Amino acid sequence: MTRIRRGYIARRRRTKMRLFVSSFRGAHSRLSRTITQQKIRALVSAHRDRDRKKRDFRRLWITRINAVIRGNQVSYSYSRLIYNLYKAQLVLNRKILAQIAISNRNCLYMISNEIIK
Repeated sequence: MTRIRRGYIARRRRTKMRLFVSSFRGAHSRLSRTITQQKIRALVSAHRDRDRKKRDFRRLWITRINAVIRGNQVSYSYSRLIYNLYKAQLVLNRKILAQIAISNRNCLYMISNEIIK
């Protein structure tokens, strides 16, 4: 009997996975079973860290705003600034406030002084 040649579908699937993990080190880019595990692990990490990145940036912005605001007045803090912003119906998000705090501190001081009054 002649030998039956297998199809190309499984080989094509493994080749696509190999292209995904081609930059991984060692067996993680060479052995099919390990490639599958590492691909799943990489995709899980990417999905988790997309949400984590949003959290981390928000924390960074809050820290920057708080550092600049506390430098101006002794008894003034980030939470009071945000509360007064909402009370004055001044819509500035934390990203913009952090950029103002870094690039132009005096502008942030002026905003905080205006909303206190």
